[in-house]
Amino acid sequence: MKALSEVTVKVSNERIGHVDREETGWPSVRSLSQLKVKLFADGADRAQIAAAGANPLIQGFTTNPTLMRAAGVRDYEAFARGVLEVITDRPISFEVFADEFSEMERQARKIASWAENVYVKIPVTNTRRESSLDLVQRLAHSGVQINVTAVLTLDQVRDASAALGGGAPAVVSVFAGRIADTGRDPVPLMAAAVELVSVYPNVELIWASPRELLNIFQANDVGCHIITVTDNVLAKLKTVGKDLHDYSLDTVQMFYTDASRSGYQL
Repeated sequence: MKALSEVTVKVSNERIGHVDREETGWPSVRSLSQLKVKLFADGADRAQIAAAGANPLIQGFTTNPTLMRAAGVRDYEAFARGVLEVITDRPISFEVFADEFSEMERQARKIASWAENVYVKIPVTNTRRESSLDLVQRLAHSGVQINVTAVLTLDQVRDASAALGGGAPAVVSVFAGRIADTGRDPVPLMAAAVELVSVYPNVELIWASPRELLNIFQANDVGCHIITVTDNVLAKLKTVGKDLHDYSLDTVQMFYTDASRSGYQL
């Protein structure tokens, strides 16, 4: 197996191409029709999930306990089963919330029993930094579809992929947005992660926690299989390819209108 540093250098040099530019010097216009990366809606608001389910661009769904708490979910199982009545034809991930591996396993098997399109999210470690990958391997090789979550490093990608390899269909969720929050460019790391995951045909890579719409195209360009997209990012899809001069004017109009409505005086 190649050293992680070798993989990073290889994909940084070979897989990340130059951005095509128009005569204006701006990056050329992108199109949603060019995308190969799958868009998964990320959230815990049932109405928003149902709306996303009617959007043909959305090919899957994810949620987590933090999103569920923010959305006011009080009954975990009732919420999940209600969502599964609406989302029947695309993968959806629900996360365990235990910290002991024996209880994680019990919860994972129960969650997996709710529907065939369910993936169970298992954090890459527990709160004591103990690896969950023995559990991941056991579950994956017993037929449970797993989403290894909270992954931020290439060694975690490598080890999680190896644990999942040869098992049920699975995904590895790398929190690229959180990597960016530390001041690191996530693009080379995600490109390297694609290479590591590609060894295992049953495993796909998720670009998780995106911060802006551009991340969709970045994920697509490095060959990521999936990107999770929150409702606020989905709302920006209508701006893809928008003329920048027109967008400039829209911005000027917004500032003018808001100042007028506020009744500011000098």
